[in-house]
This record gives sequence, structure tokens and C-alpha cells, in this order.
Amino acid sequence: MATHHCPFCHIRAEQIIDQDEWVFVIRDGFPVARGHTLIIPNRHIESYFETTKAERRSMDEMLFKHRGELALQYSTDSFNIGINDGPMAGQTMKHIHLHIIPRHSDDMPDPRGGVRFVIPDKAKYWP
Repeated sequence: MATHHCPFCHIRAEQIIDQDEWVFVIRDGFPVARGHTLIIPNRHIESYFETTKAERRSMDEMLFKHRGELALQYSTDSFNIGINDGPMAGQTMKHIHLHIIPRHSDDMPDPRGGVRFVIPDKAKYWP
């Protein structure tokens, strides 16, 4: 972990729900839905495109593992999975991380469009 002021580089051990040599997993501190989870490389890097194959493989393995666990815990089979890479993509933490967001029937009346709503005027493309 780095020594600068990155919050993800200074996570308390009790916040970590899973980890391996390359990444760790925590619940989002500002969740948009119940069970909102983050997969974060141990190494401080800003962009997904700076990750190594080993880091990407680990992120993918943790994604599948925690998707299964979250599906059981929150009785859902619907998820938003995403990475905000760069300021124009909405990245606010300069330490790349992958979001796993379980979706629930009471989240919103019409969830169609999902992540397309990052640009609201472009989101609704259906009649």
C-alpha cells in the first residue's frame, strides 16, 4: 500500500471482507444500493489500463466470487458492474476500483437503461 493520502491505500483491516495477493474487497462507504461492493487493486494505480494481467485476473475472480455471495445474501440476480476510469467518466478516487452493485426491485420504478443514465439525455432509447 502507498503512503500518500489515498483512502484506498489506508483501509483498516476490519473493512476488508476478502483479499488475495493482488486485490482486496470492501463494502462501498457511500453505497448506492444494499451490498454495494468494491474490488480494489492493492497497488496504487489510477487507471484500469495500468493493471497487470494478474491484477485483472484477480479482479475478475473476486467479481465472480462476490457476485455469487451477494446474489445469495440479497436474493437478487441483477447487478450493475462498473469502473469509472478518468475524470470525464466520473472517477473521483484516483485509485481504480470495480463496483459490484446488487440491484433490487425497490431501487427505482424503471431500471431500464442502467448505466446509460450517466448521461441522462442519452439514456432512454426505447419508445
